[in-house]
Amino acid sequence: MGAIVAWHVYDPAPKALVVQEPGADNRPEGSERVSDEVRIGEFFMEYGKSESALNGSWAKFRGEDFSNIVAEKIEVTAADYPVEWSFTTGEGHAAAAIHRGRVYVLDYDEALSSDMLRCFALDGGKELWRRWYRVPMKRNHGFSRTIPAVGDDYVATLGPEGHIMVCDPVSGDLLWTRDLKKEYATEVPFWYAGQCPLVEDGMLIVAPAGDSVLMAAYDIRTGEVKWECENSVGYKMSHSSVAPMVVDGRRTLVYMGVGGVCGVSPEGRLLWSCDKWQPSVIAPSALRLNNNEILLVAGYGAGGARLRVEGGRATIVEQWKPSEGLASEQQTPIHLGSLVLSVLPKDGGANRSKLVAYNVEDLRNAIWSSGADERFGLGPYMVIGDKLFVLQDEGELYVYQIGNKGFKLLKKQSVIENGADAWGPLAYADGRLILRDAHQIICLKIN
Repeated sequence: MGAIVAWHVYDPAPKALVVQEPGADNRPEGSERVSDEVRIGEFFMEYGKSESALNGSWAKFRGEDFSNIVAEKIEVTAADYPVEWSFTTGEGHAAAAIHRGRVYVLDYDEALSSDMLRCFALDGGKELWRRWYRVPMKRNHGFSRTIPAVGDDYVATLGPEGHIMVCDPVSGDLLWTRDLKKEYATEVPFWYAGQCPLVEDGMLIVAPAGDSVLMAAYDIRTGEVKWECENSVGYKMSHSSVAPMVVDGRRTLVYMGVGGVCGVSPEGRLLWSCDKWQPSVIAPSALRLNNNEILLVAGYGAGGARLRVEGGRATIVEQWKPSEGLASEQQTPIHLGSLVLSVLPKDGGANRSKLVAYNVEDLRNAIWSSGADERFGLGPYMVIGDKLFVLQDEGELYVYQIGNKGFKLLKKQSVIENGADAWGPLAYADGRLILRDAHQIICLKIN
């Protein structure tokens, strides 16, 4: 009974409580950190050095001229392409950029809740360095989706939550950063940012599509704002990337946002816009057909459209459902000579999921399609010389000979064991083809 009474009357609280006032820990002024603060590029790790004689480049999304075409001629043999190296990634679809013997990939580490830029040696695949920063996210069909833009003195990334990070491509030193959500009130798309950064004339160009700014350009070396194009059209950010092209006789930056498509001058002035094309989800970028016409495609039943720009005015002159003509769910089609190449979406009618070719003057009637057992999905494709490389969703690579009278299947090879969602765009340099599925990146020696 005495023990029970003692237990009830005992007060375990200390005799004197000390109030901890802010600043009592003598933390340096300005170093406080709120729970949702993102310090872009905060962490860095170097693993080794690399000197390489390889000098090829696939320095940004769709290559140097945005065509997704490599001029180099290659021969194709019956033997399987050897895998030179591979590495695992966090779940995602962000593909590689290549420059001067180095490979750059944006990745996400779930264990660290961190967005990271990783640099590898093209010859051998050794990881050289990584720079990362903490930004907690939930998986939504993966995380990272964008391709870096790289040059001799910069490598620029746009992370899943709209964070721009620019580093030195060799040392990995952090040069400058931007937060599109904080600076422009950008509303990042549901499946995270899919827009690849564009570098033109010494400027990094992105489309924040925020409350007041549609498109912005920064000095690639310093991060200084060079211009901001007002968002007078009220577009929201899509998964599409800014596409540089000559249209209506002048250099134009074309962007398909949620709400319409527009053209912006290299000086940041809105040249034209059209709100007659408004798919709810847009992944492919705009594709130039000729001096006055642009191809627009999107998935989820949107189909395709032909946009004409004349005298500063943009109009939709033709539009069709995915079962009625050229369409694409995710990848940007390729304009090759008089042809436009694409893989039709699942709602593409009789040619659904097939590789197809259309004449640029008639985007309603396919002039060639792959065989009934040659169906693909959301995977990428690239032209190298007179060969077309197409990656199927589960990681089977198809190679076609492009001829005047059609396409001939030369070989197919399963290049990713137990592959899944192999959607990231292809990259090629120095005889190596770099591809990926949702969990790994692989380098093939194809030439």
